[in-house]
Amino acid sequence: MSPRLIFASCLVLWTSCCAIALTDDQYLTRAKRLMTETPVIDGHNDLPWQLRKNFNNQLNQVDLNTLNTTHTNIPKIREGHLGAQFWSAYVPCDTQYKDAVRQTLEQIDVVHRMCWKYPETFHYATSSKDIEDAFRLKKVASLIGVEGGHSIDSSLATLRTMYYLGARYLTLTHSCNTPWADNWLVDTGSDPSEHGGLSAFGRQLIVEMNRLGMLIDLAHVPLKVMDQVLEMSKAPVIFSHSSAYSICPHKRNVPDEVLAKVNQTEGIVMVNFYNDYVTCSKTATLSDVADHFDHIKKAGGAGIIGFGGDYDGVTRLPEGLENVSKYPHLVAELLRRGWTDEEVEAALAKNLLRVMKKVEEVRDSLASTIPDDLPIPYDDVKNPCRTSYGYPDSGAVHSLSTLTLLLALALQAVMTLTA
Repeated sequence: MSPRLIFASCLVLWTSCCAIALTDDQYLTRAKRLMTETPVIDGHNDLPWQLRKNFNNQLNQVDLNTLNTTHTNIPKIREGHLGAQFWSAYVPCDTQYKDAVRQTLEQIDVVHRMCWKYPETFHYATSSKDIEDAFRLKKVASLIGVEGGHSIDSSLATLRTMYYLGARYLTLTHSCNTPWADNWLVDTGSDPSEHGGLSAFGRQLIVEMNRLGMLIDLAHVPLKVMDQVLEMSKAPVIFSHSSAYSICPHKRNVPDEVLAKVNQTEGIVMVNFYNDYVTCSKTATLSDVADHFDHIKKAGGAGIIGFGGDYDGVTRLPEGLENVSKYPHLVAELLRRGWTDEEVEAALAKNLLRVMKKVEEVRDSLASTIPDDLPIPYDDVKNPCRTSYGYPDSGAVHSLSTLTLLLALALQAVMTLTA
């Protein structure tokens, strides 16, 4: 081959590479421009759990500006155009029947202290308006989600107290059954079904969450619970960190028939980045995550999609999405695949804001409804660590309590149908 031909070939190759790089830069620039006006709302981040594990929640010993052992710190947040975050108040299932409530309150507390220590970055938020205010202030709206029904110790009063302290969603289960709901492992066969989805008290809890204006998170529940909640909830639901089952058939992901119901009820599925839920393997790429966005848009519409990275809660993340600074690169990939600006803005923030506003609207419509104070039957929660103050001693009365609960739910259902 002549030197002139070699030179010409190299020139063509170089020109092609430059064109590809220029196109990629164009999409990334467009992504960052969109995210300047509509920053991302992420449904689930476990930084508070990392603060407990590594520092026993001693925030005074941590500088979130320089912390480099986590997926999340303040410089990465700024680079990633993160505009709102549901920080997870998570405690493990082995705290159930022990100190789950105390530990959950401590996780809620550490989020409050994050906002207090870094007021120039974090804006404590409990409403859709608070999120929009934070956007205008160029701060990160900081909301709280309680991850796992075991955290409330089967108590509606505890649920309400956590709501008053700022918790705006409850993930109904984590990876263990509660005395009132089955968890997602039931669908794998590794855990037994104890309630056929939700128990009578579990249904009672859904009604109370609607009354409070608390988002119902179905990220860790089995298919039966998904169907039951989607059928009975007056407000739209969220999947705070789940992906598409048709792309990766993991039981933590959402099947197409449920995506259709989420569309019908105007909820949202916030896509998880954990490799095991993205490709059902230990490795994944940013492009694989984009496949989940594409599929959910196809199966349920662009109006049900959001971001739920699960940063600092997982051990394996896709190449290209290694930490919270990488959101713009995923947005750029969606744009490259033909997503419109409007579809991207919906996934970034507008879908979640719509869901939250609808939940608040349902809450306001139920303002005259009194709080539910009927406790779970004692036999359902009896264990060596639990006292029975306030409960009658007779087993017959316990059975009557269950019957009363079922009758109350049936009456409410009749009233709803005739309303």
